Amino acid sequence: MKKFSLVEFSVEHPKLIVFLSVFVSFIFLTQFPKMRTDTNPKNMLPATSDVRVWNDEVEKTFGLYEDMIAVGIVNEKGILNKDTLGKIQRITDEILKIKGVAARDVSSFTTIDNVTVEDSTVRVAPLMTAPPENEKGIEYLRKMLYENPLFLNRIISKDGKTTAIYVPLEKGSNGKEIADRIREIVKKEKGDEQYYVAGDPVARDTFGAEMFKLMAVFAPIAGAVMLFVRYMMFRDLFLSITLMMDAMISIVWSMGLLIWLGYPIHIMSSMAPVFLMAIATDSMHIFNEFYFRYKEKKDKKAAIIETMHAVSRPVRYTALATAAGFAVLLFMNIIPVKVFGGLVAFGTIVLRILSFSFIPAMFTFVKDEKIEKIAHTEDIGLSRTSRFLQKLAGIGTHSPKTTVIIGLVLFVISIIGITKMKVNNNLVEWFKKDSDVRIADTVINRSLGGTSLGYVVAISEEDDYIKTPEAMRYIEGLQRYLEKLSVVGKTTSVVDYVKRISRVLHDDDKKYDVVPETKEMIGQYIFLFSMSAKPSDLDNVVDYPFRRANIWVQLKTWDAQAMRDVIKAVDEYKKANPIAMELKPSGIAYFNLVWNDEVLWDMVKGFILALIVVFVILAVYFRSVKWAIVGYTPLLFTILFIYGVVGFMGKDFDMPISVLSCLSLGMAVDFAIHFIGRFKQRLREMQGKESLTDALHWTAARPGKGIMRNAVLFAASFAVMMFAPLTTYITVGAFIITMMMLSAIMTIIYLPALITLMQGWLLKGDKI
Repeated sequence: MKKFSLVEFSVEHPKLIVFLSVFVSFIFLTQFPKMRTDTNPKNMLPATSDVRVWNDEVEKTFGLYEDMIAVGIVNEKGILNKDTLGKIQRITDEILKIKGVAARDVSSFTTIDNVTVEDSTVRVAPLMTAPPENEKGIEYLRKMLYENPLFLNRIISKDGKTTAIYVPLEKGSNGKEIADRIREIVKKEKGDEQYYVAGDPVARDTFGAEMFKLMAVFAPIAGAVMLFVRYMMFRDLFLSITLMMDAMISIVWSMGLLIWLGYPIHIMSSMAPVFLMAIATDSMHIFNEFYFRYKEKKDKKAAIIETMHAVSRPVRYTALATAAGFAVLLFMNIIPVKVFGGLVAFGTIVLRILSFSFIPAMFTFVKDEKIEKIAHTEDIGLSRTSRFLQKLAGIGTHSPKTTVIIGLVLFVISIIGITKMKVNNNLVEWFKKDSDVRIADTVINRSLGGTSLGYVVAISEEDDYIKTPEAMRYIEGLQRYLEKLSVVGKTTSVVDYVKRISRVLHDDDKKYDVVPETKEMIGQYIFLFSMSAKPSDLDNVVDYPFRRANIWVQLKTWDAQAMRDVIKAVDEYKKANPIAMELKPSGIAYFNLVWNDEVLWDMVKGFILALIVVFVILAVYFRSVKWAIVGYTPLLFTILFIYGVVGFMGKDFDMPISVLSCLSLGMAVDFAIHFIGRFKQRLREMQGKESLTDALHWTAARPGKGIMRNAVLFAASFAVMMFAPLTTYITVGAFIITMMMLSAIMTIIYLPALITLMQGWLLKGDKI
């Protein structure tokens, strides 16, 4: 009984194959209206993760909000004037009306509580109920602001030119939508003031919106460029569209499956279409070989079948290597990482199925005259590209020692560069320097305490222990220690409230701006404050059994490293000042640090595991560990060189870079599989009629042409990303261009050098 061949079936029944491909695509497309997006980094970790459980507990204990927006108002002439103060009042009043804003806890000149004394009684009231009418009123306001550490660097800068309105958001509110509404409010105000809207929810939700918008814009542009470049290579519009359809079908099937399974589109999974478009270009090897075969056979169906026979093994194994490289992410801990890995692995498998069915079927619809015209130019002797590639391969074959030594030197330099890399992430820096989000963050961080917020929770086993002078002085000492860090702009705790009450109760005498001597006095001051203040004022910094105190830590950067520095300083302080209290970090800055570390290290672990799996696949494919080592060289060199350059540039190893590592692994090894596989196939076919050097030159000129076409095609397509407004897209574009071109050149030059230099070892006893 004749063995079933998918290729032959597709060639014999092309209409059926095309119909089935389109029909299945339509089924998956029906899932798209159900698509949900999720840009909240919190959901990168499961709800049961330690950091989420702890953060939720802290938020509940201290009545805190998950998200907060900072609205910066700058007047270079000073904000303490009647006109600017009037604007602050109007803007605050309008912000309080926005749906999704936690109005009761907005902090501004007109809402923040100020502690004073009237008739020997503590009075807690809004700092400014209305703008002062005269200079005397403004001077009084100035005194209240600058003599109260709770206000300085929080709602007033030291130079008096900047203030901020802190806008907490109700759970589930969209930061970008509220930020856009605030921008509409401030646009109505005229004058010398400049307005800036910053904060984690603004950056996060704006990035999410921009990301999905850019995917909708740049994916079609990249596809159009790919179509144009493909057309320029073969001058056949129909088959150029076929290559694009191959990629689009895999994207529709993959994203449709993701939506059908109930997963939202997250930051990582949104990148899957980009990766699948990259992987789809591997079918270029089929197109490349087909025209060569047609020129030799003059029969379309025979050329299709022989083409697939010639490239089927390398195509299958490149798909296996790429799919395995992403599939290992299924064994990681982070759900979006697992989803991303499984999504791209599934799409890769779909692409290979289409390579053996849809693409051969589409070839049958092309008229022989067109194929004949294109095939005429596919001659190693006539093609300028083939002759150029032979010259490149000649560098390796004629000067193998020099080529290998240069490679080793670059290898060592790359290792040095990698040692300079830092694991870090900063969502705000995913925007360009001239973006509104990044400018706002820079301005507010420069003038005030900072837009990034972390907490350090002091925990005691005893009720009322927080009220003791010992605990209060310990917390105050920790605040001063943390404020020495360059990344910390301001800290706030219950101690600041107690000291403020102590001072105002003693006629504003500075010498009483200290922690009281007794527990009873501290308790009395807290009680007096709680009688007049908003409940949240105390709730935010201390719990009512007085076992826990919350220290607010404002950071001047969203670098994950900043919170790492805070935790290190806390540990140093604990070691130097032992006391019966535990100190635990919390807050959005701490969460960002944890999820960044977990995601990044998950990707690193997955990448290392993928390296091992890919090496095993190479050994199986080549049926030789020796050839697997040689085939591994372009992969390792490409990855190490790119990351070495990243290290020398001072760029952090962040999430976009870590995600791209998987793609670099898949693409770099693909070229080596095609080159060595076809080279060994050539040696078998010629059976000693051709020298090793001639076989290498043939491989560079013919299969190598497909390799170079693949690299140029995708590099050109994704060059458009260099013009994106998000730095992550620029990183993706630059990374892919470099990766594709470098791995292709390494394959054409360095593999011939290694094979020539090590031919005695490689070919000894080798079953070609």
